[in-house]
Amino acid sequence: MKNQNIIMLCQQNWDIGIATSAKNLALEFAKTNRVLYVNMPLDVNTVVSGFKEPEVQKRLSVLFGRAEGLVQAEPNLWVLTPKVLGASINWLTSRKAFQALNRWNSTLLATSIAQAARSLGYESYYLLQDGIIFQGLELKRLLSPRLSIYYLRDFTIAVPYFQRHGPWVEAQLLNQADVVVVNSAYLGDYARQHNPNTVDIGQGCALDMYRAELEYEKPADLAHVTQPSLVYTGYLTAIRLDMDLLLAIAKQRPHWHLVLVGPEDEVFRRSELHDLPNVFFLGNKAPTQLAAYLQHTDVCINPQLVNEATIGNYPLKIDEYLAMGKPVVATATRTMECLFPNHVYLATGTAEWLQHLDTAIAASGRECIEARIALAHCHSWEASAGRLYAAVARTEARAQPALAGQ
Repeated sequence: MKNQNIIMLCQQNWDIGIATSAKNLALEFAKTNRVLYVNMPLDVNTVVSGFKEPEVQKRLSVLFGRAEGLVQAEPNLWVLTPKVLGASINWLTSRKAFQALNRWNSTLLATSIAQAARSLGYESYYLLQDGIIFQGLELKRLLSPRLSIYYLRDFTIAVPYFQRHGPWVEAQLLNQADVVVVNSAYLGDYARQHNPNTVDIGQGCALDMYRAELEYEKPADLAHVTQPSLVYTGYLTAIRLDMDLLLAIAKQRPHWHLVLVGPEDEVFRRSELHDLPNVFFLGNKAPTQLAAYLQHTDVCINPQLVNEATIGNYPLKIDEYLAMGKPVVATATRTMECLFPNHVYLATGTAEWLQHLDTAIAASGRECIEARIALAHCHSWEASAGRLYAAVARTEARAQPALAGQ
């Protein structure tokens, strides 16, 4: 695909401060196409509960006309913060009431998107929705895109917030999409129950930010971290990470230093991990800073919980770790066993984790490092986008004979 218009409705706002699959895919699209990245619209509950939060204040500035809602973030890439304040509807138990208010919210959002598309000169466009966003349920009807794409990269219906309306909403989103793209075999199996035109496009890695051949300056906040050191980078959330495992590792190996880089949810902020002298919480970092933390620690980890919310995911950080040539220990899942069995130490249970960490800490040898880097370079965003483009082309080609017969 070249010189096309792509509108993306995304779960995470562009300025979230961490790398996301949707943002990386948008940047890849923008190399040869024009992209409009749509932030999540505000709703009443978000304003009331987070009024003082900087992110909410920025959205309110757009809502009240004190800031521009449509800005260019990168070459060929614009970001829209919708000038919309929607109703908060997830609490509604009645599906009819939910549907009625969701149609109202969707109409407001569609109007904002259509205005931005006109201002950018988009006469036709592809519409990609990044996971469950309730307002997206009506956008195919309201916007009439050239093709609708549902991008499924997490088993979101298992997240508590989505358990009331998420299952039936996502089923409809999958059914109505012209093509569904996923990033793991597990999610592919799930999606095909609703839409046979489902394609696994894999996962990409922003390889230009993870170059093992470069010498990165050691971050100042690693000054007191000594060997052996373990590092995790990403959102620290109890929904996805095994806090009991982290506690066990830190307590049973007090001479190891555990480095956690990323924002924390409330459970992590209150956890016993903060009381342990060999655990270092270093806070959120810009994506461009992460390679330095990986280079100056010994082993990278992904202590993932295995539950409905995580079982189908593809941990982006694995490719980032491998691209830096680092030994990696991760929780065994179907995705990990399919894609990384020869390059990552896969563990189940604390005893196996400790055993593999001992091995990983001792691991060395240029051949292993080069093999890790080579595998990561097979998982590029260019390759992932290429598979999506091919799926779109096949879908459009199949549609042509049907249209010609009408």
